[in-house]
Amino acid sequence: MAYWFHRNPLKATAPVTFELHGVSTNDVTRKLFSDMRTNRNKLLEMMVDPNHTIESMERTANEYFALIQGLYQQIDPNEPENKLRKVIAFKWTSSLTGAVAVESRDAVYEHMSMAVNLALWYTKHAAKLAAKEEPDMEEAKAVHKCMRTAAGVFKFVKETLVPKLVDSFESGTDADTRVLDAYIKQCTAEAQEVTIARAIELKHSSGLIAALANETSVLYTDADSALASLDDKIALKWRKYCQLKSSFYLACAHSYNGETLLAQDKCGEAIRGLQESVKMYEKAELLCKEYAATKGAGTTARPQNHLFFRRLGPVVRRTLEKCDRENGLIYHQKVAYDPPHLELRATYGLVSPEEYQSPVMNPLWTPDTYTKMDTTRAPQPQQPKKKPDEKPPTLPEVKEKETPMSDHDPKNFSGCTVS
Repeated sequence: MAYWFHRNPLKATAPVTFELHGVSTNDVTRKLFSDMRTNRNKLLEMMVDPNHTIESMERTANEYFALIQGLYQQIDPNEPENKLRKVIAFKWTSSLTGAVAVESRDAVYEHMSMAVNLALWYTKHAAKLAAKEEPDMEEAKAVHKCMRTAAGVFKFVKETLVPKLVDSFESGTDADTRVLDAYIKQCTAEAQEVTIARAIELKHSSGLIAALANETSVLYTDADSALASLDDKIALKWRKYCQLKSSFYLACAHSYNGETLLAQDKCGEAIRGLQESVKMYEKAELLCKEYAATKGAGTTARPQNHLFFRRLGPVVRRTLEKCDRENGLIYHQKVAYDPPHLELRATYGLVSPEEYQSPVMNPLWTPDTYTKMDTTRAPQPQQPKKKPDEKPPTLPEVKEKETPMSDHDPKNFSGCTVS
């Protein structure tokens, strides 16, 4: 959807030549390092452009990940750790902490950092598809699949790669499980938004839509909660996005639940639910302004400009007025002080992260090739003396290719372009 999604920036990295003269001792070992350099550069070049196809991105990422694993996966069963793991220094920024770079002599750190960028690319590719004026059914499915895949990659990073890191990292970096949890919840919620849009467009039951909206609101609340203990300087803008989306979908849930209650002749409960919907919608409007005014990493979404957002408020207020009239003329039911509790569990349409399978290690990594690597001749790391007032190293931000967004309203029933 046009300007509907918040996106954090890609991580920046320093060039890596993989030129380990002395370590690579024959043509096969030299080819491995040459292929790593070529594939790394190609992957980084592709990641800045969300217009690449999913198939080409997956192919390039798998080729690099299959190679980089040879630097840290166990190849010789007689060695407790791969002797190549700490031979190369990798330097990366994080998606929240700006230009500050962290260096680590750990090949797992490289795999983790590149995987986070891959997941971020999937989210940007999904936003690019959703930004079209009229995405078709196949594109809507691709958006849904991209967000589930991104959630799965973030989950793989959190559960498989982060526990293997040899270094510890500061709060708010992409190795922080709170950051990864927020990404997983956000990606899952955004995939579920596609399901909600489809359910509204096909005029599914108000009960199902209410349940899906409620579950989506909870996911955004969970993402916000994951970030709550981080420094506001780096996380507040992202948190405001999660809060506004949570409030919006809670308003949506109360609105559709109100329709369900009215159909069951529970007009008093319906009125109180719709009053809560108006309250949550107004809160979402306020949070949109706070989000836009908050400084922080990432592209700024403008959900308040989107037809789906703009349409909900008037619909809720009209439905509330209708309920008030019918209650005064027909039902005469007492309006409860507390809003109806949304004990809603969706029976269909719930989304979960798609399980990510890391590619198998490149077949060139054999025990014989591994033994040919002579790490005794590897360049020794230099420990530069830090000056008391020396600032941390930085890297220039990644120049991502901008994707044009449409400001035109979709020409359909729901106002959701991804439907």
